[in-house]
Amino acid sequence: MVGLGFAGRTALEAFSELPDVEVVALAGLETDTLKSLGAKHQVPQLFEKWEDLIAVDGLDAVSIGTPTQLHAPIALAALDRGLHVLCEKPLARTVAEGTAMVEAANKAGKVLKVVFNHRERGDVAVLKHQIDEGLLGRIYYAKAHWMRRNGIPGMGGWFTNRELSGGGPLIDLGVHILDLALHLLSEPKVTTVSANTFAELGPRGRGSSVANANTLGSAFEVEDLATAYLRLEGGGALQLETSWATYRAPGDNFGIELFGTEGGAKIEVQNYTNDDTLRIFTDVGGVPAEVRPATGAGLGHRAVVSEFVAIVHSGDWSAHNGSEALLRTQVIDAAYASAQAGREVVLHD
Repeated sequence: MVGLGFAGRTALEAFSELPDVEVVALAGLETDTLKSLGAKHQVPQLFEKWEDLIAVDGLDAVSIGTPTQLHAPIALAALDRGLHVLCEKPLARTVAEGTAMVEAANKAGKVLKVVFNHRERGDVAVLKHQIDEGLLGRIYYAKAHWMRRNGIPGMGGWFTNRELSGGGPLIDLGVHILDLALHLLSEPKVTTVSANTFAELGPRGRGSSVANANTLGSAFEVEDLATAYLRLEGGGALQLETSWATYRAPGDNFGIELFGTEGGAKIEVQNYTNDDTLRIFTDVGGVPAEVRPATGAGLGHRAVVSEFVAIVHSGDWSAHNGSEALLRTQVIDAAYASAQAGREVVLHD
């Protein structure tokens, strides 16, 4: 396990719960946290440098929960040593980095899986089943959002440094809702992207509920709001909207709305709740009707970790090379390129 922040700790808890997994090494720069987590989970080998962890003999897999700029270097080193890799989202900062990771996984013949934990929510699983059963018919338009009122994840840290993070809420939160949408829509090809990005609050020191540690001393270098319009193969369309900070109702809210030929659906999650989040819209006897299925919470990170372990145990690794996550990175890259150029970007003719 590399990385001791929220992502790393969450994955560590999930791996530690599995009977057929032994966590043998942790790496992270936060010395006190490293020692306390090592003691709590009885991890025998603790390192400050990830390079020392990768060099440990007898490893089967490495889990990466670091800032985004380290995803590619750690994954490439691990795959070069013949290790399977579980990596936090996003896959990488750029398409070039992500492509190198996928190519390394193919060359090594090992698993490269990216953590898209929100598709493991209970409401998403129920909606996906309904879509696959044909309840909504052909879905021709979708809207997905993740909007925060006051949610910049720390000023002056790696999140707001473009070189370290690759971008702002579009690459941080937007990649989650993009994954949800493409997953629910059965992976349509994105043909064009037209996007705008804005940085109105962050550069003025507004929009963060986290105390400003100014850990890197850098300015706010990324966007605080982004919107993108995606054309899909077959004539469909997807609208994405994501922000860390904007003047709107309080909260941290995400969701998706789908419009189909036979019905519609909406997931609305406010402050990470799992209760009463799914609506399905249809007709009953020619009269508009709304269905509110019971969904449950789902397993989130635990489901992703369990699936990763199951894939590794299966021995069938060829289809799990990170290529699906790379498609998300290609769309995010195109959105940033579109916003910078002020025009639509074509991904596929």
